[in-house]
Amino acid sequence: MRKLASILSWEAEETEFNKIFILGAGAIGSVYGAFLSEKNNVVLVGNKNHVKAIREKGLQMVGEVNKNFKVKAETRISEIPTKALVVLTTKAHDSERAVESIKGLLKEDTVILVLQNGLGNEKIVKKIVGEKVKVFRGITSMAAEFLEFGKVRFWNGETILEKSLVTRKIAEIFNESGLKTFLAEDIRKEVWKKLILNCVVNPLTAIFGVRNCEICGEELKWIRHEIIKECMEVGKAEKIEFEPNFEEEIEKKIGKYTNFSSMYQDILKGKKTEIDFLNGKIVELGRFHGIKTPVNETIFHLIKFLEVRKCGLMS
Repeated sequence: MRKLASILSWEAEETEFNKIFILGAGAIGSVYGAFLSEKNNVVLVGNKNHVKAIREKGLQMVGEVNKNFKVKAETRISEIPTKALVVLTTKAHDSERAVESIKGLLKEDTVILVLQNGLGNEKIVKKIVGEKVKVFRGITSMAAEFLEFGKVRFWNGETILEKSLVTRKIAEIFNESGLKTFLAEDIRKEVWKKLILNCVVNPLTAIFGVRNCEICGEELKWIRHEIIKECMEVGKAEKIEFEPNFEEEIEKKIGKYTNFSSMYQDILKGKKTEIDFLNGKIVELGRFHGIKTPVNETIFHLIKFLEVRKCGLMS
């Protein structure tokens, strides 16, 4: 009861964060860290080469904004102060390892914001931390490319967070830092909409080695349609309601994205992809609900082949 009272008392106050950790400073994580560092005490947590470059030359952002950001960078979190925000931006498959590494450092008032692609990510985090800390879900439509250590290109977008007293403050901090952020009444629906977009864009661009907008041609229309149709059928079985023009909305969005998807970048660099949390999750839930998902299953196995062929990964 004391722990619950402490948390509720903090929520009732004007929530402030003493420090913000960006756990998983890849392309997207670096963008959030850069913008937030202007007005907040921020620490980027990334791989040693990226951290070394940031310490020596700063974090260079190009694209929507061309600027060098002076931001703190570390290879790991060694201590978490009271009232800290941990923004989890690792790849979905790295969530467990990343959160396990800080589990013993968490305070009762630590807040974790899961800001990743895929479905079920926050469940993984909550299973690890239990009732110890607050865990919230968010998504982003921002796009980013890791050009080299210490340098990232990005395209602006929106951040959507589940609605609560704490995330209202997080949204305020994000907006003050130039990160356009909104609160959603139904975060599950928003996560599913982003999931379906990713199920179309990420694997197709990785398979064909093209920019996102290049898959919106007539030649791939049937495949796009079937991926979306299967995803929506599974989503409806999960009690998600989609707007009548949802597929048309996705088609319009794809045509506007000129970046290389994160999955294409992962395959190119010989890294594991997030396919298990995207099309793989649709296949898994489809089986649970007795819904056939042959196109998503085919896409899933094609990406698994690329992981083995180009990344040397064994399933």
